[in-house]
Amino acid sequence: MTSVIEVTGLTKRYGDTVAVDDVSFTIEKDTIYGLLGRNGAGKTTIMSILTAQNFATSGDVRIFGEQPYENSRVLSRMCFVRESQKYPDDALPKHAFAMARLFFPNWNQELADRLIQDFQLPIKTRIKKLSRGQLSAVGVIIGLAARAEVTFFDEPYLGLDAVARQIFYDRLLEDYAEHPRTVILSSHLIDEVANLIERVLVVDRGRILMDEETDAVRDRAATIVGDTATVEEFVAGREVIHREALGRVSSVTVLGTLTPGDRERLTAEGLDVTPVSLQQLIVRTTQHAADAAAAHQEGARR
Repeated sequence: MTSVIEVTGLTKRYGDTVAVDDVSFTIEKDTIYGLLGRNGAGKTTIMSILTAQNFATSGDVRIFGEQPYENSRVLSRMCFVRESQKYPDDALPKHAFAMARLFFPNWNQELADRLIQDFQLPIKTRIKKLSRGQLSAVGVIIGLAARAEVTFFDEPYLGLDAVARQIFYDRLLEDYAEHPRTVILSSHLIDEVANLIERVLVVDRGRILMDEETDAVRDRAATIVGDTATVEEFVAGREVIHREALGRVSSVTVLGTLTPGDRERLTAEGLDVTPVSLQQLIVRTTQHAADAAAAHQEGARR
């Protein structure tokens, strides 16, 4: 695979606050990534730095082998769509699309026109008078029709209803199949985008917590359910990331792939095993990391 983005030791501080903490990763060509994590984890800061809309405190960023800052050769090959995108007060959607057509060399007007119809976007209404969903549609249309070699979507589709979001997902996959490019999706709607993304980057407290192929991530954990004593005996020595109990029944989520021998033992002992969704895994993993960090800080204070 060919890397289009290489990040080494990236750190961003705002006074005493560390928004991004010494992260390193690569983004491969023609792959859909999920940049996932809770609010304030550092996702938007990372994307802003990669697209030269923010500056790193330290570290190195290379896009197509070059630094992106004030580099038109790099910036014209990327598209950054964000929920808080600003437009001139008197601008119409058609003005935004006309500007995008001038900036992005791979712009496809036919696709843009189709998406305008799909989202039923009123292109002659001033952008400042559009609903939140319609404003989100403007960003989504630009992000897809630009066909930039690298496209960042920083949750610009949150204003869309479920039907419109599905249209976005469908059109993204359709166009990606015919015109492969690198796409980085930042989202809280993890289970909704789980079938889109090929690789997962999980950010928590400014650090990369997970950087793996999505298929591999799905096998990373399982939830064991059954009699508390039997469950606890089975999970002994395994890394537990979540526990729930109701009476004599426990549900324990553990990291690690279950072997055929494990599954035979589960059946013999009358325990149930259920898969963990991508969203559950990421939520449990970040909670587990937060608990571990809190315990470490408490130990240090003592």
